[in-house]
Amino acid sequence: MNYNEAKNFIKEKESLGIMPGLSRILALLSDMDNPQDKMKIIHIAGTNGKGTVAATIADSIANSGFKVGLFTSPWVIDYREQIQINGEFISEDSLAKLIEKYGGANCSEFELLTAIMFKYFADCKVDYAVIECGMGGRDDATNVEKENLSVITSISLDHTDFLGKTIEEIADNKSGICRKNSDCVLYSDEFENIFKDKCRNLIISPLSDNLSVVNTVMDYFGFESANALKTLPARQERKGGILLDGGHNVSAAKFLAPKLSNETAIIGMMKDKDIDGYLEIIAPKCKKIIAVGVNNPRAISNSELAEMAKKYCNDVSVAENALSALKCNPSLICGSFYMIREIYNLI
Repeated sequence: MNYNEAKNFIKEKESLGIMPGLSRILALLSDMDNPQDKMKIIHIAGTNGKGTVAATIADSIANSGFKVGLFTSPWVIDYREQIQINGEFISEDSLAKLIEKYGGANCSEFELLTAIMFKYFADCKVDYAVIECGMGGRDDATNVEKENLSVITSISLDHTDFLGKTIEEIADNKSGICRKNSDCVLYSDEFENIFKDKCRNLIISPLSDNLSVVNTVMDYFGFESANALKTLPARQERKGGILLDGGHNVSAAKFLAPKLSNETAIIGMMKDKDIDGYLEIIAPKCKKIIAVGVNNPRAISNSELAEMAKKYCNDVSVAENALSALKCNPSLICGSFYMIREIYNLI
C-alpha cells in the first residue's frame, strides 16, 4: 500500500462519522501493546484554542532539548500534519505502513489515526506527547492513557448534540480527561468546582488567556516560558491578503469579529454548529457574503446557509464551492477548517 492508497483508505472511514466511546480504540491499542502507556502525555481539551496551546507547548518543550510528539486535528495543509515530532510530519512511508498494518480494525477514521499516532510516538520513543482532544473529553478517542497532565483551555457551547446542552455539562465532559492520580491546568476558575475533584491537584492559570495556560504548563515542568503563541494554519491567518479562520462557534466568532470591517467573505459551515449564532456576529461585519457548500456530509448546503446569512447582510450570494467563489476576490474565508482545506494551497 503506497501513501496515496493509504490516505484514501483511512479517509474512506470518514463516512462512519463521529463514533463516541472507547471500546474500539482500546481494543486496537491492546493489539499494539498499549503504546499510550509508554510516554509522558500532556492531554489538552477545551472548546477554543486547544490546537494553538498544544502546538506552543510542544514547540516550547522541544526547544528545551526534548523529543516531543504533537497530535492535533483537523488538518489543513497536509493530512500528515496531524502527527508530528519536533515539527516534522510523520513520513508518508511510516503512515502508509501503519495504516496497512492496522487499517482492518473496526473503528472510525479518527480512532485509527489516534491509535497510529500513539504507536508511532512510542516506536520513536518521544519524551513527551502533546495530545489534542478531537471532541469533548470523556468519550474522545484520545482519552486512553493511565496518567497525564491534563490541560483545559476556554470552554463554551459547541458540539451540543454530543457533549451536553449546557456549558456546565460540556465542562463536565471535558473533565473526563482528568485523572485522580494526575494534575490539571485550568484556563480560569470559572469551572473550578467541576474539575477540582477529578484530579490530584488543580492548577489555575493566573491569566485567562492561552499564553498564560502554556506558561503555567512550562512552569509545572520547569521549562523556560514561551514568549508568544505559535501561529497555526487557518487560525486567524493572513495569506495572500486574505484572512483565514476555521473557527466555527460563537466564541470563535467573538474572537474574530474585532478584526473585521466591510469584508467580502466566503463562508461555509457544518450543519451541527450554532450557525445563526455565528452569523449574527460575523455577517454584519461583511459587505458581501458568498455562501458555499463544503465537501463533507456534515455540511449545511450553500442555499440554506445563504438564507440564514440574509438576516444579517444585504448582499448574499451562493457558489458551488470555495474554489469557484475565489473569483469574487474575498478578504475573508471563514466558518470551517474543512472548507479552507479545499483551497488553502491555491491562495
